Order: sequence, then C-alpha cells, then structure tokens
Amino acid sequence: MAGFDDNLVREYFELNGFFVRQSRKYAVQSRRKRADEESDLLVIHPSPNREIKPAFQLFAADLGGISRAVVAIKGWHTVKAVTPAMIRKGDLLEFVRKEAVESAQDAFADLAENAGPDLAKILVLPGIPTQEAQRNESIALLREHGVDHVLTFRTILESMIQRVESNQSYAKSDNLQLLRLLRVYDMVKSSQLELFPTPPTR
Repeated sequence: MAGFDDNLVREYFELNGFFVRQSRKYAVQSRRKRADEESDLLVIHPSPNREIKPAFQLFAADLGGISRAVVAIKGWHTVKAVTPAMIRKGDLLEFVRKEAVESAQDAFADLAENAGPDLAKILVLPGIPTQEAQRNESIALLREHGVDHVLTFRTILESMIQRVESNQSYAKSDNLQLLRLLRVYDMVKSSQLELFPTPPTR
C-alpha cells in the first residue's frame, strides 16, 4: 500500500503545481531509517504565492503559499484519525528530527535561493480527531514536535475527485482514471462527494 499512497500524494502535489521528488523507491523494514530516508517526498513550488498564509490543516487553497516542503506519508487506513496516544508513540514524527530535516535541506541546497528559505514539514495522515479536545491536543502535540502542517487523505481524494472530468481519458494516471470511472458510473457524486450513495427508498 505504501507505493499506492505515495503515488496518490505525489499526484496531488503535481496537480497543484509542485515539482515532486521521491526520496527513495525501496521500503525500509529491518532497521531504523537513516536521516535521508525519513521523508517520503520532497516538493517544491516554482512560483509560490507569498500572500497566502497556509493553515495548520492544509487544503488545496493553502498549497500555493508553500515554497518547498518535506512530506511524510502515513497511510494508516485502518483508522479514521490519528489520536494523541498514537502521536506520543513517536512513529509519526521521525521525519522532523534534526538529522532528517538537515538531510532534506541539503537536498534543496541548490534550489533554496529561488524557493525561499522556509522548509515546511508536512505530515499526510488519515485524519485528525473531530472531537474538539482531542483535536486540539493532537494539533498541539504535532506542532510541539515540529510538524508545520497536516494534510488528510480525505482532503486529497475530495480535491482530486472535484478535478477529474468525466469526458477525459486519464490514460497516463491510474489514480485519476479510477476516480474518473467512479464519476462516469455514478458511484461518486462530485457535488456532495458521496461514495456509493444509498439509493432513495420507494
């Protein structure tokens, strides 16, 4: 699933005007990741809008305000939201440790002058809690550990569904072609973004 999640996030950033570099093509399993292996994607916007001040939870409208970022992808689709207890375990936060950030900055060294000095640290995850107390605690913990922004898979999918056209063939993108077919066969409604809506009762 890691490859699917990475490709989905990569395509989302590309659709929003970013150049994307995947840090590695292999999965690290039997040892701790090196600093240069912590991030999943490095993204850079060729013409960021300095007027936009991105919120902590990102949506498509916020992305134009980001010049460059290191992105960690946690496709834990067995949960709907990452709780404070999960954050405290630390598995989400390796990409913001000092060595990992320095490694990402080195990767951007030749582009930093054009891209601006700020390196955003973006965590892509299933979601953050909707209950206010847990939500606030989760955000506080993530910020405390150095995460600048979160981006949810729901936001990514909603945005991509809105952008696909039913009458276009996305032969070069399996992700967009799948979303297009869901639209074509009325399995997803773009206005409400409801997947597999329940048919009305008679």
